[in-house]
Amino acid sequence: MEPSAFDEIQFFRAVHQSGVRALLIGRRALVFLGLPVLTADYDFWLAVDDIEAFNAAATPFDLRPSRTAEEARRRGRYVLENDEHVDVLVARSITTVQGQVVDFNAVWSRRQTVAVEDVSVYVPSLDDLILTKQVAARAKDLEDIRLLRILRGERP
Repeated sequence: MEPSAFDEIQFFRAVHQSGVRALLIGRRALVFLGLPVLTADYDFWLAVDDIEAFNAAATPFDLRPSRTAEEARRRGRYVLENDEHVDVLVARSITTVQGQVVDFNAVWSRRQTVAVEDVSVYVPSLDDLILTKQVAARAKDLEDIRLLRILRGERP
C-alpha cells in the first residue's frame, strides 16, 4: 500500500479554509487541549449541509468517503479513510446515555478555537465536549470526562 499524502497541519488548514462548520471532537480534541491521552484517528462533528465541502477539503489528502453525502445524511455518520481514519458525525443532534439532547448548532455557537501551529481548529467548549463523551459513555470516555473535569478546574 502506498502511503497517503496526509499532513495533519495541512489537513486542518484545508478544513479551516473551506469554511465548513466542523468541530474536532474525540480524543484528538483532548490532545489539542493538552490532556495526556492517545489516539490514532480523528473525529469530527459537522453541519449536515457541509458534507460536500468537508469531503472536498479532504480530497487532496487522498481521504475517501465511505458513503455518499446523501447516505451520510440519512445514517448520521460516515468515515473518510485511506491509511488515516476520520470518523465524521453529521447528525443535527445527538443524545447522551442520560437522554440529554445535544444540538450541533448550539455546540457550534459555544465552540472554542485551539491554535495548532498556525492553524485554527474548532473544538466544543469543555462542557459540550463532556456531553459528546456521554453519548457512548465507554470506559475510555468516562476517563476522558474525568480529565476534562480536572481541566475545567473541578477536583477529581
